[in-house]
Amino acid sequence: MTSLVATGHPLQRAGAWAAAVIAERDDPSRVSVADLDTVSSILTADVLAAATAPKGSGRYDWWKVLFALYPNSKATHSKRSSDPDVLTPDIERLFAPDLPGAGPMRPCTFCAAGTAVVWAKSNLPLFDTSKALNTLPPGVPGWPVCRGCRIAMWALPYGAWVTAGSATVLSCEDRSAEREFARRNVRRARRVMQAGFTGLPAGTRPEFLVLTALRDATDGLCATTLWSFKNDNQEPWLRVTRTRRAIPAFLATVDGNAPLRRGWQLLSLSLNRYDDEGGIATSGASEAARLLFEAEDGRSRPLLGQLHRVLADADGAWSVTDREALVRLAFTYAEEVFGMETDLEPVATLIADWIARGTSPRGRLAEYRRAALSDYLLGSLLVQAYTRLQLDGNKTQLAGPELWKPLIRRQPRAWEQRMLLFAQVSVMLQQRGVPVGGKEPDPQQERAIQQLADQPAFAQIRGDEYDGYHDYETEQA
Repeated sequence: MTSLVATGHPLQRAGAWAAAVIAERDDPSRVSVADLDTVSSILTADVLAAATAPKGSGRYDWWKVLFALYPNSKATHSKRSSDPDVLTPDIERLFAPDLPGAGPMRPCTFCAAGTAVVWAKSNLPLFDTSKALNTLPPGVPGWPVCRGCRIAMWALPYGAWVTAGSATVLSCEDRSAEREFARRNVRRARRVMQAGFTGLPAGTRPEFLVLTALRDATDGLCATTLWSFKNDNQEPWLRVTRTRRAIPAFLATVDGNAPLRRGWQLLSLSLNRYDDEGGIATSGASEAARLLFEAEDGRSRPLLGQLHRVLADADGAWSVTDREALVRLAFTYAEEVFGMETDLEPVATLIADWIARGTSPRGRLAEYRRAALSDYLLGSLLVQAYTRLQLDGNKTQLAGPELWKPLIRRQPRAWEQRMLLFAQVSVMLQQRGVPVGGKEPDPQQERAIQQLADQPAFAQIRGDEYDGYHDYETEQA
């Protein structure tokens, strides 16, 4: 058996990839015993530096990370020694090889390798809460953990997206994406140790980084799961979000199509949040990346929902070109990610005609905005529009009730179809010269888009917020 195995457990797997990156190996299975010794020495040195660091330093910020994951360990306990010489033996013991005859051999909890070492909650993140009792068999003092997995579980924060109180790890069908996520996070961990969290770009998120890795996934289809968790002594929690397998193909499609790139950049710019001094407090590109992840508990913002909010904003200031790009992005996402095949043009034409031919198009548009996402209200509005146009002697063939059914019945994807319908109606109205937004297009926004026009759609994700900080040490020198 190899010295290190990336198992199916997401925390151990993230740590195994981090150990491989630290050891400069392209896969955990290539990590040798000598490599484990090297990684062990690095972990020990970093843990000791964090455990004895003065408050307010970058190293102390790394201690906060360790405390969030291993709150009762020798390195984070409130009664730990501040003398590195005193603390060193306890830390080295965490990663030391099994000693012959040290105790009965048991299969490792993670990889099934034989080991005599057992660990409990103090050294293992997210295994039980402080309220849990009797979770182990009688006479067993902890979970058996072999040396490779012990090192992996403490290399975990290097391969995870960490904050001062939580961590996020990646599970992915594409091993190259897992390695890329770990590689960038190892670099980010080094920066935290040097400059603290204040030295990182504001408003970034782990989803922002994942898209970089997913865009280059080998076969274009790749399911991804993010596991975000907190493990302190108060109330541990776990949040799971996932992307669909078609997301890499969608990213490649967007990057290879100019209108779709424009749509994504517009969406990203609309999500920027600024501080009082005009600087970016929250990255819109990061928030846009988050929209591609669906929470296991259903508490997440879907991409189509956000695009609907952007397009339905009564104070929106989109040009025809911008609105067409956003609408095209919505339809492409529905087609490639959800596999939806929709022909909404006849129904959209019906609603657009009804709005445009009214004595008060703005009033009818406002009425449609209120009804757009409700199956009952939309059904009532369609009956009203159909009847009014017939009474007005409309000479074109109107979309009848048989075409409304997928939109107003409670069936899968009806909600998404109603959002797409609104998107198509809004662009039809603007193409006809019917005012949809309350403001004129912003020239400053247009200049920002032009600056991004020749860049890949995900240039923000691939650019300075990560790749630029490898110069940090040089800049400090």
